[in-house]
Amino acid sequence: MTPIADRDERWMRHALALAARGAREDDEIPVGAVLVSAAGQVLGEGWNRNITEHDPTAHAEIVAMRQAGFRLGNHRLTGCTLYVTLEPCAMCAMAMVHARLARVVFGAHDPKTGAAGSVFDLLGDPRHNHRVEVQGGVLGTEAGERLRTWFRARRTGPKERR
Repeated sequence: MTPIADRDERWMRHALALAARGAREDDEIPVGAVLVSAAGQVLGEGWNRNITEHDPTAHAEIVAMRQAGFRLGNHRLTGCTLYVTLEPCAMCAMAMVHARLARVVFGAHDPKTGAAGSVFDLLGDPRHNHRVEVQGGVLGTEAGERLRTWFRARRTGPKERR
């Protein structure tokens, strides 16, 4: 494995742990994200919080980018890489473009709403003044299985707050 692939897998494991924590602690859809500086420092992390916070924008990626922005005192996150367990949606992808992220690395592809190549390719669209490098499928099988397991349990279990 290359040093970049090793680094990507290590940070994706961190994002998977965040996803598990969100499912366990908040009963949220298990999507986790960690934003890392070019120097390898964690600047922000999180998991889906849209159900808990009654906020449709509180996806894991947005939570991590908000933390990083506050930490840096800047809305630009240049040179940073965001690791997320599920391919970003259109909202998150455009936030990444506006933040000027260098890279996004995701786990599972999203064939319904993925905006990093599966359904849309917003991150690489040449009409934007910034493009984000994309690496998909890192630990994608594991990330996808966690999502399928979570949704399967919701379909067969008691109906709660959903």
